[in-house]
Amino acid sequence: MAAILCGPVAFSPGNLSTSSSASSTLGSPDNDEYILSFETIDKMRRVSSYSSLNSLIGVSFNSVYTQIWRVLLHLAADPFPEVSDLAMKVLNSIAYKATMNARPQRILDSGSLTQSAPASPTSKGAHIHQAGGSPPMPSASSSSLTNEVPKPPTRGGEQPPTRPPYTPTLGGQAPHSHQFPRTRKMFDKGPSGSEQAGDDADDPGGHKAYMNANLSTGLCDWSAKYFAQPVMKIPEEHDVESQVRKEREWRFLRNARVRKQSHRITQRGVTRLDDQIFINRNPGVPSVVKFHPFNPCIAVADKDSICFWDWEKAERLDYFYNGNPRYTRITAMEYLNGHDYSLLLTATDDGALRIWKNFADQRNPEMVTAWQGLSDMLPTTRGLARRVSIYLDRSKGQGGAGMVVDWEQETGLLMTSGDVRVIRIWDTEREMKVQDIPTGADSCVTSLSCDSQRSLIAAGLGDGSVRLYDRRMGANECRVMTYREHSSWVVKAHLQKQTDGKIISVSVDGDVRFFELRSPDSVNVLQTVKGLTALDIHPQANLFACGSMNQFIAVYNSNGDVISNIKYYDGFMGQRIGAISCLAFHPYWPHLAVGSNDYYMSIYSAEKRLR
Repeated sequence: MAAILCGPVAFSPGNLSTSSSASSTLGSPDNDEYILSFETIDKMRRVSSYSSLNSLIGVSFNSVYTQIWRVLLHLAADPFPEVSDLAMKVLNSIAYKATMNARPQRILDSGSLTQSAPASPTSKGAHIHQAGGSPPMPSASSSSLTNEVPKPPTRGGEQPPTRPPYTPTLGGQAPHSHQFPRTRKMFDKGPSGSEQAGDDADDPGGHKAYMNANLSTGLCDWSAKYFAQPVMKIPEEHDVESQVRKEREWRFLRNARVRKQSHRITQRGVTRLDDQIFINRNPGVPSVVKFHPFNPCIAVADKDSICFWDWEKAERLDYFYNGNPRYTRITAMEYLNGHDYSLLLTATDDGALRIWKNFADQRNPEMVTAWQGLSDMLPTTRGLARRVSIYLDRSKGQGGAGMVVDWEQETGLLMTSGDVRVIRIWDTEREMKVQDIPTGADSCVTSLSCDSQRSLIAAGLGDGSVRLYDRRMGANECRVMTYREHSSWVVKAHLQKQTDGKIISVSVDGDVRFFELRSPDSVNVLQTVKGLTALDIHPQANLFACGSMNQFIAVYNSNGDVISNIKYYDGFMGQRIGAISCLAFHPYWPHLAVGSNDYYMSIYSAEKRLR
């Protein structure tokens, strides 16, 4: 689904470790902190586009080494684990070598040779130090990756291994080619023999892994298996007798049944939506909730994990870690291919997208792919509270939207935006970015809704504007309409999929506005409660629900009439619901899922006589 590093990686770090200033950033010579943490990598990645990178690696800003270093930093923060692990291996190797080359060289006894390789067979190349002398400064020839790497000093009173006696040549000169050949392989450890074996014994065992930067991938094995498949064999999905074909036919009939039955209920008209059919305590505070369109399954995301519930049987199916860093949070989810083999897409506020399979079926969830959907998310707006304090932040025009997405099943296109100034479109079939649409605003995008039939995208923004884009037009002409009737943060902007569908938008102040696409002004205005923290619009029924920080849920019809007002959980001693953190309608059934700050997850439905 994304351009992932699939094959063997080859880098030429070269002079990346020739500057002693690298040691101050990657690891001090006086300690053992040679391993780069993920937080360090991310901080370095953020500043890698500025001139401060020069002092980091000590080379020209526009050099090829700078570009390689920037690529490595970005790859080390890649959301796909295999890519980031390979990049981290290379970075740790470079960090270790840079640190060791910048250490003060060990002073040996008179008549012995220091560990740095002589630069030339002249008198300047013989680094013989007298008593009381200072060690030589690292030079380009002695600190390059192609020279011998000095070993860390011994600790705990241990004596370094003894060396064979060395007899200086005439004039005290050290022979240049006595032990070191003219050509050396990259990352080579130097000459072999008993003397080198003694040096290796001086190395801490944990550091040897970073000296060896051998990278390997499964591309060759995968290619051999793929091209070994028979060409003339009928695919299983086309074989009418295969198990895969029978399962797919069963899902087709189930999907048709769900669409028909739900359509019959919504056509009758929903007059109440307060029958609680599910309630349970989630492992974390719900932040995003998403119904599966056809299975009785609901995905509930907290800050960094996802829980799956069977809302018919009221049991938990699965709970797993999403893999995002601790300072990020999940802000959006979408089901891909919900009608067939379903995949779950998660988006976090650092711009990363992850796709999972084998979830909610008693098997270990597996990450299919992951990539950086938005690489220029504004870091100043990350990680702000979205729950009780969200109304205060948004009413002041502050806070962050994180990452918002919308999925077009018909075209396989994924729309992404958030704390950026563009709407980025990804083609998942071709695994590539296809378009960047400038928003033309200085605020974040808070909501996205697309229509594949008309190639339109509606976006709600943090400054209260609602903007309509035609993605068939050029980047400078694609914004075809801007509505500026809201005075505060747009919680939801929904583009109806009908031919004459309207745009429905709701702000944090509770004003609901209906826009005709060809009219510059709203055609209808409704007023709901203020202090909204969550809102959703049913795609089939004429319903929308509002969740408030004041601990209640209000469900309205298209005329603005309140059909349900939910304040308490069902039961004899039903307690007051918590501040609403998220809510979502089922794509077909008249079901409303609600998550609150007290960790509870509940689902409300229409009257039983309608079901």
